Amino acid sequence: MEAEMIGDLEGMLAGLVAKPEYHIWGSGADTGPKGYDSIRQYYVDLLAVRRGVLEYAIERIVLDDDSVVTEGTIRAFQPGAVAKAFGYRVDELDATYLVTYRALIVWPFDLVGDLIGEDGYGSINPDNFVKVDGKDLPDAYVSLFDKSEYVSIGL
Repeated sequence: MEAEMIGDLEGMLAGLVAKPEYHIWGSGADTGPKGYDSIRQYYVDLLAVRRGVLEYAIERIVLDDDSVVTEGTIRAFQPGAVAKAFGYRVDELDATYLVTYRALIVWPFDLVGDLIGEDGYGSINPDNFVKVDGKDLPDAYVSLFDKSEYVSIGL
């Protein structure tokens, strides 16, 4: 998660097995990428839209011999266009929103501790967001954008 926040692509891929699989479940369908190249592209796309500045307030952790399960609420800063594409009913595309959603993630590991993938289950309320005034945006988020893009995030 730290690698996602600072935009470290190689850090996000470190520790994956050779043939990882991500399962992202929502609305009854798995939309997760499969295979190293697809997962790498998933992260390239995630970095391109800059939605990695988030807080995952984990309320429950469950462990077994092969996996870690985390459950909690994610709050993430998202540009308006990204929030809309994610399913939120935002009204201004040139603004930033703090969106909130529930997530349960199963993190399966192999015998040497490499990540096999992610099995994520999420649920959003399309009205669970707050528009964030530009002066209140955190530096970690603003630093992901070039000054020429500031208008697109409400600065």
